[in-house]
Amino acid sequence: MLLQVLGTAAGGGLPQWNCACPGCAGARAHPHRRRRHASLALRADEGSWFLVNATPDIGDQIEESHPLRPGPGPRESPVTGVILTDAELDHTLGIARLREADGFDILATGPVRAALLQHLRLGEVLSPYTRIAWRELTAETEPLHKSRTVDIAAVPVSAKRPRYAAGTGPDDPTWVVALRLRDRETGRSFLYAPALARWTEEFQEAAEAADCVIVDGTFWDDKEPLRTGISSGTATAMGHLPIAGPGGTAERLAGLRARCLYTHLNNTNPLVDPDAAQHDQLGAWGLEVAADRMVIEL
Repeated sequence: MLLQVLGTAAGGGLPQWNCACPGCAGARAHPHRRRRHASLALRADEGSWFLVNATPDIGDQIEESHPLRPGPGPRESPVTGVILTDAELDHTLGIARLREADGFDILATGPVRAALLQHLRLGEVLSPYTRIAWRELTAETEPLHKSRTVDIAAVPVSAKRPRYAAGTGPDDPTWVVALRLRDRETGRSFLYAPALARWTEEFQEAAEAADCVIVDGTFWDDKEPLRTGISSGTATAMGHLPIAGPGGTAERLAGLRARCLYTHLNNTNPLVDPDAAQHDQLGAWGLEVAADRMVIEL
């Protein structure tokens, strides 16, 4: 199983177009600090790739990843589908950028599919341009479509829905999911949770079984949104478990056998500065920050 990290930033990317915080200012002054929206690509089969979430950066992410570039035919692309972990705009706006394709698959849970079709009207908007085959993403482990070796399952982690779908329908724990991927040939598995609001027993079991885990690193500590003035709520209240401090994920990850990395870094997170002391703390716990264009093979 081959994975290509396409981006590691939270909503707005780094730098964010309308933000002059220290993180964004640092990224403008030092281009190597720039991060695209959190996403990755999974090789389903030779010459066939799925994008995990479709961000506003999707065109640039494909161009910056050689295996995802088109060819050899003039309109032949190895990108065959998208797997969605939630319905947030930062993870779905890129779907419209794929309209030039003859067709592609979208794997999503029921609430996510309903939000995209009923609220964003993606079906109506894109049907004149391309064909979308919607496939259900469930908690049952099933073979990934168009893959001979990879199994996929969703791990529910939050009932938080996007703002545009607020107040519609019942709460559902599959609004936000982690992805559990397993290679049947190697027996190795991968867990991806770019947004993590609750560390459930089911998530713990999936993390203990995984060989590599990439999780939500939006905020360093729970009070970061309050301290930096970006929100009147804590990280946890915003649907993101913090890295450090009480209720943080670092202690749990440090106890796993897997290689563990953080993604989805907000521009206020000190980890966006490669010289920040928090990197030494992560290293002491045996944890890492994922980097754009990183390749992981399992």
